[in-house]
Amino acid sequence: MTPMDECNLTFVNVGYGEAMVLRCPAPERPSGWFVMVIDGGSGEAEEYADRASGRLTLAEYLAAAGVDHIDCMVATHIHEDHVCGLLPAAERCRPAELWQTLPPAFYREAMHLLDTSLAKTASQSKFLRALNDYQRLCGLVEAGGGAIRRFSAGDSGALCSGLRYEVLAPGAEQSGALERGCRELFAEREPQAFLKKLSALDARMNNYSLILRLEYRGLRILLPGDTNRAGYGNIAPEQLRAELFKVGHHGQKDGASPELLAAVRPKMVVCCASSDRRYESAHPDTMAMIEQAEGTAYFSDCPRIGDPPCGPAPHQALTFTAGKGGELTARYVERV
Repeated sequence: MTPMDECNLTFVNVGYGEAMVLRCPAPERPSGWFVMVIDGGSGEAEEYADRASGRLTLAEYLAAAGVDHIDCMVATHIHEDHVCGLLPAAERCRPAELWQTLPPAFYREAMHLLDTSLAKTASQSKFLRALNDYQRLCGLVEAGGGAIRRFSAGDSGALCSGLRYEVLAPGAEQSGALERGCRELFAEREPQAFLKKLSALDARMNNYSLILRLEYRGLRILLPGDTNRAGYGNIAPEQLRAELFKVGHHGQKDGASPELLAAVRPKMVVCCASSDRRYESAHPDTMAMIEQAEGTAYFSDCPRIGDPPCGPAPHQALTFTAGKGGELTARYVERV
């Protein structure tokens, strides 16, 4: 059992995707913990067919770790490898709150389930399923008595004793563009025009991500969803400073820049690349930038990088522990 003066942030090995579970001491909460789940990884069975690197679904991790409630679930943006794994997790533990980036009633008032057979490409198919699962997730949360909350830049507050959050993005312009893009997509009835709008929204979705900065007793954690290096332009550099940084867009070539890393100045950097380094995740240029910035790289899965190949041993999770004195440690968990 984790000491009651430590806060843990665990990156679950969900392959090509992201799923995080934060647990912070909170005597007033069930089991004595505040539990936040941030993104859920993929919902596709084939993502977990090969378990050699330790992959497991978020729902499997929650069961194995004995997580019996979720105070807050966060959907940073609507992409399959982030939102679809949240649905089975929410079926297991109904979240008290769902944080996301659209108006709370938007899924009921402006969206409807889409015909996935319309897809002409794998990307379109994934995005259609993500949009449908997002709607199902919102409905599941409300049916269970939970609240859906919209967050944007400037929102901040306390989550439990010693733990605070600040939302750095999306700003008002991004939030408005996301809402308009979704309304236009769901209003379109002509199939070819619909698919064109679908692909355009899919391409923009990463930089509509919810960017969270958490702070536990002075230790800062920056979680930018899939935001790429072009998506930080409206954020003051001093707001980006963090000891732990989850690099955006799975460490692809556009995930970071020297200027961004100079602003963040991280001691530890997490890259959520898959073991097969799909879509050139954990790109060598990004890894070199992290090394030049003197950050220590960690991986949610087990990508093989370099010549000869090197990378972490198979593991089901990567856990960072923040102590009450502000110290930060990391360990790979072979089996939960």
